Amino acid sequence: MMDRIQLNTRFPAPIAKPAGSAGGLAADFGKALGEIIEKTNSIQQQADQAIGKLQSGENVSLPDVVLTMEKADISMRLLVQMRNKVIEAYQEIMRMQV
Repeated sequence: MMDRIQLNTRFPAPIAKPAGSAGGLAADFGKALGEIIEKTNSIQQQADQAIGKLQSGENVSLPDVVLTMEKADISMRLLVQMRNKVIEAYQEIMRMQV
């Protein structure tokens, strides 16, 4: 009598198809990336406005302006690192041999 291991190796279970399509995942990634870019742009604009208010002499505290500028800097650095990782992944895929 065949044991269970031998049966499993002779008749492997069918591989299940993924729930979502690759196009859907690409669209979700593109949407998420677009939202991150929009958020970074918004933070950069807030920093520019804060600097403009400080230069024009409006009642804005210097620590608030510096904090806004640092948020913009961190946001931009994160976006650049994400871009670098995406480019690196693309280059790695292009180096693969078929």
